Amino acid sequence: MNKIFNTLKSVDKLTLILIVALGCVSLLMLESTIYDGALVLGRPVLIQGIAYLLGFAAVVIVLLINYNFFYGLEKLLYVLSVLFLFTVYIPGLSVNQFGSTAWIKLGTLTLQPSEFVKISFVLIMAGYLSEHRESLQTFRGVFMAILYAAPMIAIVLKEDLGSALVYVVIWIFMVFFAGINYKVFFQSALMALAMIPIAYRFLSAYQKNRIEAFLHPDNLSLPGNYQVWQSKIAIGSGGFRGMGLFRGTQKTLDFIPVQQSDFIFSVVGEELGFLGGFGVIVLYGLLIWRFTTTLRSTEDLYGALIVVGFIGMFLFQIFENIAMTMGLMPVTGITLPFLSGGGTSVIASMIAVGLILNVGINSKAMKF
Repeated sequence: MNKIFNTLKSVDKLTLILIVALGCVSLLMLESTIYDGALVLGRPVLIQGIAYLLGFAAVVIVLLINYNFFYGLEKLLYVLSVLFLFTVYIPGLSVNQFGSTAWIKLGTLTLQPSEFVKISFVLIMAGYLSEHRESLQTFRGVFMAILYAAPMIAIVLKEDLGSALVYVVIWIFMVFFAGINYKVFFQSALMALAMIPIAYRFLSAYQKNRIEAFLHPDNLSLPGNYQVWQSKIAIGSGGFRGMGLFRGTQKTLDFIPVQQSDFIFSVVGEELGFLGGFGVIVLYGLLIWRFTTTLRSTEDLYGALIVVGFIGMFLFQIFENIAMTMGLMPVTGITLPFLSGGGTSVIASMIAVGLILNVGINSKAMKF
């Protein structure tokens, strides 16, 4: 018990305060989505609250294990991650939602394996790049780094385009930090772009529909465009100060799609207005700043790569989700970290924070 208290004394308190603040906003917005004239402890709020409690417990557990423990376990983590991703294809266990089979059912709860595998993907790539940093100066080395990550990304892409994009962004952040040769990277990127027409043919129908909808935003007959249109109306109607907590009309009439998860920011925009939306973005900005502060004080490459991977993950998810609600990015199903309803997303995000804090307390300062 003393070890736990001593460990908690060493962590970055502001990071935890920011997480608690985002959690409070999340619970408040979720309560608003089920508000019907009186406050009720509905299932979405209850699950989110339990997820946060489990998430903080996970943070404590992660803090008790020095992050260097995972160094050298890349192959084991790789195998376990791939097997976990394949659970979505087990009959009777897999669940189809929103046109994709990216979830598994555990009793009355559903779980998205790709959310948790993001964590192991960062650890796997951190270990690999720590050992192969010099090879990133050659085309062959970069190609091998791509091949190393490709199987996991391909498995996720089959059912979940949004999560696959998060994996790609994590990979890009980490190889850049590891010191990839820019010329080689851009040559590789051009080759990847040339492969897009071929890769497009292998996307599922719902994934193609979302891309088509983004390219033709005025065509409300395309799947997703009507929902984005309603989201933009909700955010626009919020104005500067918002319509007031629990008073959003687009939300109340269920015009805002998937308002408890993917489009939770639309509820924020409608009820709390520009001020509320900006406030949420400020909280995220402060959180990323704390992560970068940890990065600057990290001594070893392995620990720094872990932090960089998670910074890339959070940055992209925050940007993509908020931009998606405004029609600036395609609808991909990426949740808004710490705000969107969903136990899997919250717990996975908390584990990521735990690892960042772990690096912060177990690594000494050095300048990059």
